[in-house]
Amino acid sequence: MSVLYIVRHGQAAFFTDDYDRLSETGIEQARRVGSFWREDNTEINEVYSGSLKRQVQTAEASAETYSPEGKSWPELKVLDELNEYNADRIMEKLKPELTEKYAHVRKLASDYNTANKKRQRYRTFHRLLEAVMYYYIAGEYESDGFETWREFHDRVTNAYSRIRNKVRSGRKVAVFTSGGPIGVSIQTCLNAPEQQAGYLNWRVYNASITQFTFSKNRISLDHFNSIGHLPKDLWTYR
Repeated sequence: MSVLYIVRHGQAAFFTDDYDRLSETGIEQARRVGSFWREDNTEINEVYSGSLKRQVQTAEASAETYSPEGKSWPELKVLDELNEYNADRIMEKLKPELTEKYAHVRKLASDYNTANKKRQRYRTFHRLLEAVMYYYIAGEYESDGFETWREFHDRVTNAYSRIRNKVRSGRKVAVFTSGGPIGVSIQTCLNAPEQQAGYLNWRVYNASITQFTFSKNRISLDHFNSIGHLPKDLWTYR
């Protein structure tokens, strides 16, 4: 049997001009992943990441603390298929349609537009995004010009399948990605409804570790969203 560790990227630079990069907190979270594996004598022999900066930076920061004394860290293999869905594009295209159709979405959009404190803006944005993602996953819209949920889901599951379907056993594989692909990994493993992938997405901590045991024809969930390697002041969601 082999082990697959799926790590969510560290905290990104939310509400800045460039969200797709780690904050100082995100870098420290990522470094804790590498040091945890080193101290636990976890032998990682394959490493994959999406191509988003926050995903690659998390893998690189983990590598720095995993191998400061010559401990081997595999060459990072970057797969675009492990990237997150484009939430900005989805919001840009779907929000106008959904706010026109649904009063509750219109209210959430108004709450976000009038929020003026950082914590309030984060909370109202998240509630609005949750509502939009429900319709996105369900396919209940007429807008176009963005990757559909089915396209996103298929590319992510195809990437996981390609990683898993190597013949060698006893592999220890680390994947650095985002909340959406992690939600899909749990949902497909448990054969749950696809809306569950969205619900799980909202619960994934930055730099958390989700662990599976797998062989070519079987996969089992061992741990979801583990953060025992992080002190409480490093528990974040975005």
